[in-house]
Amino acid sequence: MGKKVAVINDLSGFGRCSLTAAISVLSAMGVQACPLPTAVLSAQTGYEDYHCVSLTEEMEQFRRSWEKMEARFDGIYTGFAADEEQIGHMIHIAETFHKKKAFLLVDPIMGDHGYKFDIFSIEFCRKMRELAKMADIVTPNLTELCILTDTDYRMIENMTDEKHLLTVIRQLAENLRKDGPGTVVVTGIQFCDNEDGIRKMGNLAVTGKETHLAAFPYVGGSYSGTGDLFASVLAGGLARGENLKSMMELAGSFIEKAITDAVKEEIPRNDGVEYEKYLHMLMK
Repeated sequence: MGKKVAVINDLSGFGRCSLTAAISVLSAMGVQACPLPTAVLSAQTGYEDYHCVSLTEEMEQFRRSWEKMEARFDGIYTGFAADEEQIGHMIHIAETFHKKKAFLLVDPIMGDHGYKFDIFSIEFCRKMRELAKMADIVTPNLTELCILTDTDYRMIENMTDEKHLLTVIRQLAENLRKDGPGTVVVTGIQFCDNEDGIRKMGNLAVTGKETHLAAFPYVGGSYSGTGDLFASVLAGGLARGENLKSMMELAGSFIEKAITDAVKEEIPRNDGVEYEKYLHMLMK
């Protein structure tokens, strides 16, 4: 029986992100993606102009239909929500389908680079904390980790010492774990490696039993969809029963190659990275 993951996220016409990224990555990994779109956008919200059609009113209908079908999933993976009402629907869907053998992965999209996205309210962030508490694994960037733990981002933004920075992030992740999620994977951590002096980009997993840092040389640029690609590889790996460490390393290598090409080809950050040519790396 093939593996299936319910993916609750938006569909953007441009930006190589969200459902576009999740469906292609999961498919390459031999996992069936069952999409539940939260919104349909002409382009992701980083573009100067975009049109967004919210599907809030349809989400409960999807849940009811899947429940009538007696749908079973190996995992549930949530991403972009347009408003706090949609997070409420995500919670209801998780309560319906998050069974013993199914994982819940929450990518808590709320902000980046120290700022909450303008389209989200304080109530939205509070509701996202509620969803994150239910998760088996949550994948915040540093900004989102600070929002989830009610931490001032300015406390860490100027830290340059690798050990100090990672120690603080590890403690924040542990604080978040106390609220519920079994594993916290903090993404997009930039630091200078104390051993070789090379600037790197890393992702830090904190499981309670251990921590694991998967880091790669920083090649420059911040691109749309890379967080979605990372979370999607983790979701595919969890569905296949893979080891978290190996999936983090695979996701890092996959994304590093795509970013390297994007920097070389001077692709605008909102357009995302040309990851399609590297999907073969995810096949098994």
